[in-house]
Amino acid sequence: MRLANIWHRFSRNALSLRFLKESLVALSFNIGGIFAGLIVVSQFNVFQLSPWAIAIYPAVLTARGVVSGLFSGRLSTALHLGTIYPRFRGNTQEFYKLFESIIFLSFEASVIMSLFSIIIGSVFWGINFFDFFNILIVISATMFLGLINSIITILFSFATSKKGLDTDVIVYPIMSTTADIIVTLTYVSALNLFFLYGLAGKSIVIFFGILLAILAFAFLSKCIHNDAFTKTIKESFLTLIFVALIVNFTGTILRDVEKIVGSRKEIYMVYPALIDTIGDVGSVVGSTATTDLALGLLTPSFRSILRHSKRILATWMASIVMFILYTVISLLTQGLLSFDVLLGFFALMFTVNIIAVSAIIFVSFAVAILTYRKGFDPDNFVIPIETSLADSITTLALLAALFLVNYTIYV
Repeated sequence: MRLANIWHRFSRNALSLRFLKESLVALSFNIGGIFAGLIVVSQFNVFQLSPWAIAIYPAVLTARGVVSGLFSGRLSTALHLGTIYPRFRGNTQEFYKLFESIIFLSFEASVIMSLFSIIIGSVFWGINFFDFFNILIVISATMFLGLINSIITILFSFATSKKGLDTDVIVYPIMSTTADIIVTLTYVSALNLFFLYGLAGKSIVIFFGILLAILAFAFLSKCIHNDAFTKTIKESFLTLIFVALIVNFTGTILRDVEKIVGSRKEIYMVYPALIDTIGDVGSVVGSTATTDLALGLLTPSFRSILRHSKRILATWMASIVMFILYTVISLLTQGLLSFDVLLGFFALMFTVNIIAVSAIIFVSFAVAILTYRKGFDPDNFVIPIETSLADSITTLALLAALFLVNYTIYV
């Protein structure tokens, strides 16, 4: 009996350590979010060219994140269940219809995000209806160019599955970072072309935006009678409406953060990495929960969160490690590394982590349970909702932490 107890404890500790290692591996790729931050910092002047340029940045990140999250979530679960094979040729109809639906969702997300940007922006950002076309074209072009991330997601998911790794833990965290870099680069490029390169630049942006619309309606007409395609579109539409409302308020909050921190570049540098990491924590918790629900390993009740506690705590610890790294890298890059500033900046980052992670874990698990109970496919909701809320929660947590820590006294 004593040997059995010792083995049980060892097994539990080994399992927790494995979860921590997997989470650290997955979240470590969020260091790439620093590159997205570097792009923002280096191109900060272009965000000043229009009142909506900085405000819709979270919307652009989230729009691509919602589509990528839905895609990777559905793909990961399908690979686990065997309804999609890890190959391009001779794959199932579910795989092809899923990819086609992603094209349409990219356009749908662009339109919905633009509409809500105008509604909210006319009240809070000082823009008018005539900005709608500009916003729609810039977002659509960014979303079209961002489709390269979907191709990379497919390749990486297939490779991960063939290696026997857990796609729920590895794929989305890594690909979300890749998406942030790609989307930030394409968004900044679209802004530069649209505002600084005259008619030729605007024509290029308009061309990509129209091309996305053409592809979207071509696939819609082709797949309108396919149940899997229409189910994805219908369920995702509700998610996108909710997400658009939330994320445009995030843009308003970011403008408030901008007023407080001014040109503190170390904060802007870590911002994409912060929202990426918080979203990834939610995706790991939510995606593993949806797979366990599908396999019958979790009961659809809130008490089952206790059975998920090892995964949750391991992922949380991994996120704290990453926040420490972000703090050091950002201060080093900006030439601000000193004991006082390091202490103050880490206090700010740790406060953001505690507020944001605790909130996103609850959201992710709750969405997984509630959608499963209602008979929906949780993968159509969990990652898209938690990703958009992660942006808002992280931005709100940053705003709250700025007041609580008063970081400006350290610099």
